[in-house]
Amino acid sequence: MIDQMQGQLTAGNWSVGDRIPGEYDLAARLAVSRPAVREAIRALSHIGVLEVRRGDGTYVRSAVDPRPLLRRVERSTLRDVFELQQAYDVQAARLAARRRTQDDLLRLRALLEDRDAACDPGEFGTADAAFHLGIADASHNALLAEAFRYFQSRLRESLSAVRLDRELPDAGPEAHHAVVDAIAARDPDAAGHAAERIIVPTLDALEALL
Repeated sequence: MIDQMQGQLTAGNWSVGDRIPGEYDLAARLAVSRPAVREAIRALSHIGVLEVRRGDGTYVRSAVDPRPLLRRVERSTLRDVFELQQAYDVQAARLAARRRTQDDLLRLRALLEDRDAACDPGEFGTADAAFHLGIADASHNALLAEAFRYFQSRLRESLSAVRLDRELPDAGPEAHHAVVDAIAARDPDAAGHAAERIIVPTLDALEALL
């Protein structure tokens, strides 16, 4: 059913911004049950293809099928993940230093407190990934933030793995506070360098293991 609905998008039957037909119409058109339609809509909403607006309908957010990319992300190595995070984080931090609002800064400091307080590896992975996503949001580049959201679940798993593996270094709270301080000071160069310093120790350790 998901493939059938994605096929409608790929074929251009629904364009980005369009409201798709309702459940009854879709079930009749695609010769499937309403529960199957409902589950497909839920799955495609979860990966960002559709957007359900309560009381209004379901709209197309993207006509591109993200599932091949998501499968590649799931099969990626730890080194792949941290190299990609390095690219995202450095640019996001530089942009955030230029564009952040006071509300962005307050949210980053709150996310940083959550990260500092996390002890359990799973809790830490969630808090750390949320902090890095907060920086992407503070960049006010919608595409960068959306790309980071696709990548976030794999990053969360990787951060938890690093916390569990005592051989892999964690940059620690000081390095993360330095990023926020540079963003607060509106210093893009300092923010980019601070973001890079978070990733490099882990990347160097991963390279040494290969």
